[in-house]
Amino acid sequence: MTDIQNRAAVVTGGGSGIGRALAIELARQGAAVGVADIIPTNAERVAAEITAAGGTATALECDVCERESIRAMKSAAQQALGPITLLIANAGATSFERLIDMSDDDVDWILQVNLMGTIYCAQAFLPDMIAHGNGGHLLATASVAGMFPAWIPNHAPYSASKLGIVGFTLNLGAELAEHNINTTVYCPGGVATGMKDNNERYRPARFGGPKAGPVRVPDDFVHDNLRMLAPESIAPIVVRAITNDRRIVFDHSDQRQVWIDTYQKHVLDAFDVIEQEEIAAGSTLSAPTRTATSTSSS
Repeated sequence: MTDIQNRAAVVTGGGSGIGRALAIELARQGAAVGVADIIPTNAERVAAEITAAGGTATALECDVCERESIRAMKSAAQQALGPITLLIANAGATSFERLIDMSDDDVDWILQVNLMGTIYCAQAFLPDMIAHGNGGHLLATASVAGMFPAWIPNHAPYSASKLGIVGFTLNLGAELAEHNINTTVYCPGGVATGMKDNNERYRPARFGGPKAGPVRVPDDFVHDNLRMLAPESIAPIVVRAITNDRRIVFDHSDQRQVWIDTYQKHVLDAFDVIEQEEIAAGSTLSAPTRTATSTSSS
């Protein structure tokens, strides 16, 4: 179990939406919180909310696409709060365009913020977390699109980035276990974050931004039975997943059947096919002759 009280946390993308709700909930449960955001005024506003409620918080400016920005943010967080043993890698970006209609900047921005930003933050914070010797926790915000990628139409780079976060976080957990550092991947399935309205305003110039106006959302984007949740309603669930060291956390139980009917079916069908191929061949497929150079697979 990961205790929250008296630990210091950093939440990227903490100035709005899910990040804001998680920062406030962590502070409510006794953590000192570094609210990191690419928009300094957003971080300052949330930090002020926390301190006004009697918590401890500091505002941090950070562009998760830039390693140096993350390192500078980490240094500022440590100076203000002490050793950081809770890292919430939550910053995200999106687009609802078809891949063939997206610019290079569109694709690069989504992959850099969502996937590489998560990896860069882990690279920056984990060595110090290990050296501190008091355990810790990394939570990364992915999406249900990372669990069943075809669920959101016109979302290929976004889905790829979130699938990458799922794989990264779950694989990293085994690597960190000996240091008493646990990992959780959070897969939101419909949370009213305001991302589509604010997304383009936060895009850095080097990725073709900022742009005015909301993201154009396709008519078929919102599923007929999708319940949109308030970030404040899911924050206690996510923080509870941290304290209980859960590997994966969802926020819509009714999406279980969607996963069974779609993604799980494809996976099981693929195993059925290869099993039938093996039966037709009379045995399991033969392995290649092992040589000194045949040590990897692709």
